Amino acid sequence: MHKLAAVISALALSACSFIPKYERPAAPVANQFPSSGPPGALAAADQGWRSMFGDARLQGLIKLALANNRDLRVAALQVEEVRAQYQIVRSDLFPQVGATGSATFQRETATQPGQLYRIGGSASWELDLFGRVRSSSKAALEQYLAAKETHRAAHLALVGEVVSQYLRLCAYEEELAIAQQTLEAVKGAYDLTSRQLEAGTRSELDVRTSEGQVAAAKAEVARLTRLHLQSENALAVLIGQPMPQNLPAGQPLESQQMIAELGAGVPSEVLLRRPDVAAAEHALIAANANIGAARAAFFPTISLTGFAGLASTALGSLITGGAAAWSFIPSITVPLFTGGRNSATLDVAKVRKNIQVARYEQTIQNAFREVADALVARGYLDEQLQAQTERVTALQKRYEISEQRYRGGIESYIVVLVAQQDLYQAQTQLVEVRVARLQNLADLYRSLGGGWKES
Repeated sequence: MHKLAAVISALALSACSFIPKYERPAAPVANQFPSSGPPGALAAADQGWRSMFGDARLQGLIKLALANNRDLRVAALQVEEVRAQYQIVRSDLFPQVGATGSATFQRETATQPGQLYRIGGSASWELDLFGRVRSSSKAALEQYLAAKETHRAAHLALVGEVVSQYLRLCAYEEELAIAQQTLEAVKGAYDLTSRQLEAGTRSELDVRTSEGQVAAAKAEVARLTRLHLQSENALAVLIGQPMPQNLPAGQPLESQQMIAELGAGVPSEVLLRRPDVAAAEHALIAANANIGAARAAFFPTISLTGFAGLASTALGSLITGGAAAWSFIPSITVPLFTGGRNSATLDVAKVRKNIQVARYEQTIQNAFREVADALVARGYLDEQLQAQTERVTALQKRYEISEQRYRGGIESYIVVLVAQQDLYQAQTQLVEVRVARLQNLADLYRSLGGGWKES
């Protein structure tokens, strides 16, 4: 028995593997990102989301989302499911041991009926000489690692969605405030025009024009109120509960600060830390391992089955008087003819690996585009914000001058109306540019793989 165990151990240790050598595909993108800013620290993805997003209200919403979001909870449970599947496949690497009892009744001749009772332990083991089980176990492990990275990707995506929806909520709040100020202004203008009509210094046309502006401002306030409430509903879904009333006060968009500086000429290798890229590579390695399992199917399968226990011809004396019994049954199955099944299985495994290669490359390309787009937009959004701020300042002065001249009877109401409309449009555009700039920084942070750590 000792010699047999030594032989089996030697065979197991010398088992071969048919898994192809894995080589990471070359990334089909440029070596460096186009960047148009001064050199800085690659700090974006290394910052925790609390450091990246300083708004206390936003921090509270992100924390609630990570604790309560149902999609993220499903992603976490899927990781546990794949981990259990890996354990199932990995268990085939080890002997399967159990307790067994049997009773055999037979008649060899008409006058000699016989029976045999046995009780003891049994074990079975597939001797994985050609690496089929190890290849399948390797594939299952990589699928589990891919699931973990997919969960990380869902985590980052959720943080990004909360940030985006929160910025949109802030934009609606500020635009609603502007619309309400505009409504109060046009109401005042309407009251003034009505008094002037009664005094005979203004025409009814001016009054009706002003009246129409009041109605238009009311409609705009109603529209933005609706969008604001719908944005709150969207946030409630993301955080997994109704919007809490005890959150800290948020910061105005103008005061929001985000850390997202990249140096010029950052290498595209930073994309490899993104969880979606890591998940795609794990899926590729799993497909590569499945080729090894498919190749091993062409070779014999060797199984070892053993039993050790007690045996007796009488059930009553099985425990007390049974004789020691054991059996050892090696078996080998050689695939002589499978109707092309094994060849087709290998072809499928190779095709699936090529599919995963294409998906990995596509993931790299998409990730590169996200970062490149964010870098390209960064500088231009700063310029746009500066120009839009100057435009609002100029139009604010224009509106004040036109209103003064109107009250003094120098200008017509149409001049005031045009100035007011231009100012309102410029103010709302300034809010949108501020949101776009902050969203760009958040997108750059997420596209570099930031948002996994809290601090």
